[in-house]
Amino acid sequence: EAFENKHPGNDYWVRFNCPEFTSLCPITGQPDFAEIRISYIPDRRMVESKSLKYICSAFATMAIFMKIGEQDHEDLIRLMDPKYIEVTGIFTPRGGISIYPYANYGRKGTKFEQMAEFRMMNHDLK
Repeated sequence: EAFENKHPGNDYWVRFNCPEFTSLCPITGQPDFAEIRISYIPDRRMVESKSLKYICSAFATMAIFMKIGEQDHEDLIRLMDPKYIEVTGIFTPRGGISIYPYANYGRKGTKFEQMAEFRMMNHDLK
């Protein structure tokens, strides 16, 4: 569910943290735990936080793992048509290895497309 942004002419960040995200490993079927960070610059529509909770909780029984960033950001692009969005998964280490999938999108033909390219090429969690 989305609602109208009262200030679509302004550029500002909205950030959601989903610190208790779970999904299933498609290989082992074991649960994976992560924090999902969603940051976006809205245009005319914004995502309602309750809807985002439903989206995140729906993944608990899905075997998706690394596709989480892609799936979340594609669903949110369809819902809101933001100027810019990025989704990062910060997965709890298993076997001593941490994995942080990242996906972003900037609206084509705008400064946000260039921003997406820059952030992708310079992405790091530091």
